[in-house]
Amino acid sequence: MTHPALLFDLDGTLLDTDSIHRDVFADMLRPTGLEVTEEVYLSKIHGRLNAEIFADLMPDAGDPQRLSEDKEAEFRKRLPRPYPAMQGAERLVREAQVAGWYMAVVTNAPRLNAEAMLDAIGLRDAFDLIIVGEECLRGKPHPDPYLEAMRELGVKPAMCAAFEDSPSGMRAAAASGAFTVGIRSSLSDADLRTAGAQATYADFNDITLASVRAHLRETNA
Repeated sequence: MTHPALLFDLDGTLLDTDSIHRDVFADMLRPTGLEVTEEVYLSKIHGRLNAEIFADLMPDAGDPQRLSEDKEAEFRKRLPRPYPAMQGAERLVREAQVAGWYMAVVTNAPRLNAEAMLDAIGLRDAFDLIIVGEECLRGKPHPDPYLEAMRELGVKPAMCAAFEDSPSGMRAAAASGAFTVGIRSSLSDADLRTAGAQATYADFNDITLASVRAHLRETNA
């Protein structure tokens, strides 16, 4: 029998790095006159691919991909090590690891960032694979990264639970057919459910492997 799978977004889900990203974007966008407030960050930046963000907000600043690479290099420079995981995340991940569940990170972050963040929270060893949006045909909000994770793990969507914190990520997870769980690190229950969440939690403290299994059973009943 195939084991179920847990599929995790990274930024804002397994660890809360939004403040670091926001500060880097604020510094880079300052010459445009755009102030990166919380509202601007959530509406124009959060959950999107970097190249799209720079093409949209800095259309005259040069190659969006180069700007993306500069931005992420600065993020890695500012990321403290070690860094705390989201509350309850390590317990759930280790519980799933012991139970033999498959686990993957599914992120729009560049691969170097994903590796750096997982190392910073001490959980790199727990994951079978890392799926990066920019390495797929389409990143989130399209379901391609989640579908690729399912394909590589050999697990059907009905046996997967996906954890997300952004509207674009939640839409991608919902479109993949996974059971969708929203982490309220920056958005409300209503916002996440509007984007496709079937359940939401403030963090991972109230989520157990047993509760995830029960949700999967209910969904497939």
